[in-house]
Amino acid sequence: MSWREILVEEFKAIISNPVVMLTVFGGVFFYSILYPLPYANQIPLEQKVTVVNLDKSKVSFDLERMVNAAPQVHLVNRAHSVEEAKQQFLKGEVSGIFVIPEHFYRDLLLGKAPTLAYAGDASFFLVYGTIVEGLARAGGTLAAEAKVARLVMEGQPIEAAANHYHSIDTMMKPVFNAGMGYINYVVPAVFVLILQQTLLIGIGVVGATNKARHSAKQLIVRIALFMLIYLFLMGYYFGWSFHLYGVETHANVFELFMFAMPFLLSASFLGICIGLWVPRREWVTVLVLMSSMPLVFSAGFIWPLESLPQPLVWLSNLFPSTPAIQGFLSVNQMGAEFSQIVRQYFTLLAQSLFWLLVVIGLKVRGVSE
Repeated sequence: MSWREILVEEFKAIISNPVVMLTVFGGVFFYSILYPLPYANQIPLEQKVTVVNLDKSKVSFDLERMVNAAPQVHLVNRAHSVEEAKQQFLKGEVSGIFVIPEHFYRDLLLGKAPTLAYAGDASFFLVYGTIVEGLARAGGTLAAEAKVARLVMEGQPIEAAANHYHSIDTMMKPVFNAGMGYINYVVPAVFVLILQQTLLIGIGVVGATNKARHSAKQLIVRIALFMLIYLFLMGYYFGWSFHLYGVETHANVFELFMFAMPFLLSASFLGICIGLWVPRREWVTVLVLMSSMPLVFSAGFIWPLESLPQPLVWLSNLFPSTPAIQGFLSVNQMGAEFSQIVRQYFTLLAQSLFWLLVVIGLKVRGVSE
């Protein structure tokens, strides 16, 4: 067969297979909309909290107003006891509890440190963290005011007291995730994994559907077609989708293209291997989906690689998504130079060579059988 005939045949094999079309185009498109959608607001705000004010002094009510002014928290209920507040929480009326203890104002006047109590459901970590942050910030503001007032009463000028009420000034500035939101944190990495997994399923299913079509020419054309398709899909993900959700990007098109080529080549060879190895095409989807969660947690963006067993880290580097996620995050989200991701780049090239040799081995075994 000529190259042109092979190209037409492979193209028909792709567009005529509903599983491939749904996975490659439908999967990539729907994931780009559905996955980030629940986190579109980035950070949960105005979380409902009930207050238990056991002191009922003017200062305690001032503290309540400070808490209600914080963007993270909204006081919606008032309880007369901790048990009553607990029942409101268990019924789902509020997401957190704020307790101002008895003798709160008296302890402040005596220079003691009263204890403010916060409670919430830590299983919703973002919600819990938001509530604690808002309550702690309001409590810290009131504590600062009380300390400044005490320093003034001791004879310090108000300017000096305001500048020295604590010994260390802290200024926190997020570098790579300015909004401290979930989308900038996880979506860029997960999108890379989605691209890999859908590519593996698509090219693996095409290969497993008709194992007779595995000549060198056919494999070259198949890989070229899928790489061309996925260059377009990567442009959609890293361009329009990132812009839609406000994900910060720093790499230029040439850098992304240079790094994408070995990533797509390695993933294509791996997908060919899966298609040659599985006895039935349905197994391709099962194997790829089963590998998704281990690959997410071993890629180094959710859990530090230093905290993972070293053999698991070595094993994860056999899959293109691991160095690809690290490289794309570094150059595109963190603004690294391309020279700083050379290790990941050559890891992908080495993977391409490794999976190519596996493809050749599987083909030789198939011919001998």
